[in-house]
Amino acid sequence: MEYLRTLFITPSITQSLIVLVLTIATGIFLADKLKIKSFSLGVTWILFCGILYSHFGLRLMPEVGQFAKDFGLILFVYSIGLSVGPSFFSSFGKGGIKLNGFAMLSVALSCLTTIAIAYLSGENMGTMIGVMSGAVTNTPSLGAAEQAYFNIFGVSLPSIATGYAVAYPLGVVGVILSMLILRAVFRVSFPKEEKRLKEQEDNSKVPVLFEVVITNPQIEKMSIRKLHHTLNIPMVVSRIIYAAGEEIVPQAETTFSCGDTLRVLTDIEHQEVLMLIGQVMSGKQERETHSSNLVSRRIAVTKPEWNGKQIRRLGISDKYHVNVTRVNRAGIELLATADIHLQLGDRITVVGDKEDVQKVADLFGNELKKLDIPNLFPIFFGMVLGIIAGTLPIYIPGLGQPFRLGLAGGSLIVAILIGHFGPYHHLVTFSTTSANMMIREIGISLFLAAVGLGAGTTFVPTLLAGGWVWIIYGVVITMLPMLVTGFAARKWGKLDFFSLMGMLSGSATNPSALAYATSCSETNSKASLSYATVYPLTMFVRVLLAQIMIIFLC
Repeated sequence: MEYLRTLFITPSITQSLIVLVLTIATGIFLADKLKIKSFSLGVTWILFCGILYSHFGLRLMPEVGQFAKDFGLILFVYSIGLSVGPSFFSSFGKGGIKLNGFAMLSVALSCLTTIAIAYLSGENMGTMIGVMSGAVTNTPSLGAAEQAYFNIFGVSLPSIATGYAVAYPLGVVGVILSMLILRAVFRVSFPKEEKRLKEQEDNSKVPVLFEVVITNPQIEKMSIRKLHHTLNIPMVVSRIIYAAGEEIVPQAETTFSCGDTLRVLTDIEHQEVLMLIGQVMSGKQERETHSSNLVSRRIAVTKPEWNGKQIRRLGISDKYHVNVTRVNRAGIELLATADIHLQLGDRITVVGDKEDVQKVADLFGNELKKLDIPNLFPIFFGMVLGIIAGTLPIYIPGLGQPFRLGLAGGSLIVAILIGHFGPYHHLVTFSTTSANMMIREIGISLFLAAVGLGAGTTFVPTLLAGGWVWIIYGVVITMLPMLVTGFAARKWGKLDFFSLMGMLSGSATNPSALAYATSCSETNSKASLSYATVYPLTMFVRVLLAQIMIIFLC
């Protein structure tokens, strides 16, 4: 008996480690077993297991608890930033501006609702920020709020984590319930919505193959290079089929004549421009070549020396007589224009003679097993920079205390910047999805376990003392912004309902809500795309706003 007490109760490094991993293991087990259809609280069960164990006397040494909380938070937000970094700035492009605008409306409304409830009810603002973090299921903002409070006041506020814990479960459910209400209000039929979107698919901006029979005598004997300059649109001429039947992979100075056929890859919105030079035929799929010697093959970039290199600087078109037509990056198909920087892990589509294509495959590596080797340097070096950035004091006029990004904010910003700009400076930031998810899950597990074990001593007494009302506050903070934003996005933003659901899920950084949204359609990926579009900016803004509210309002 004394041995068990020493192992689980008596404070020590060993005891703290056992309690920490036991909490994580139990939480993960419950996350896997306790589900209602596809709905689950996921790793949040770790938080509740920590609260339960702590309530019954299983605690961590303060130093171990603080380390697990901080290191777990850094791992979690850094892995998020590194994965979304490549698409962070491009998410503000056409269509993304509207989605991010509505997501920011939701974020602003949740903050204003939190502030209004705090002033009307007299609740502590720090507590209400914890409730808000749970209501929008945003764990990094909880970590940022706790750290900002400690930096300012020198002590922790346990009610921040307690507020988060009581608001989180209905925060997950509230987003889905908001979607159901909006669907009823607008009388949305998913099959009809899918049919309408399918009819609009041809207007989407994706690389499409066009075959253009040259009929304009004004471009007779024009070179491919001059054609690019004349049309001034992003395109790739993958092949020329001469009137006599010969098919070649063109070089920049290759010329063509009337009656020849060009195979051109460009966005469908540029089809009218191609009509200026000849008769246009289009097809979404690459058709078979007329020549048995020419092949189209997808090659993986697995050699680090090509990371960050621009296609225009490769010189493979002249050296190997092949053309790079497409770049597939993280499942997204891109047109291989000359200014694109390649990244490790890209899949490029190469057209040319079989032997030349094989030489290019050897040149780029095309060894998928090499992508399984983790690149640890940008992860740990980036964390160092993130910690430094998070602790740097930022002095704001009129504010007594210097503002700091905190471990969460600093790590997130540095990770986004490294994820986006790293390949441009030949820094290999690629990691497999499974490796990134492993780091992310370990980080969030450590963080939630440490938070739960630290909050357990006050959780039950707080609820019995009237803290149950925080659950109601959390539901209001979750659903009011969702309903207002969703109504505006559908009524005036004219968003299709699948994109709307993805945007709402992303604005609450709620993967469970996204799972529901994607289950509403077996063929449509609009929900996932809009979620990915708004997630990076939403995560960044929520982490910073949690700190700003602590600094200015507490």
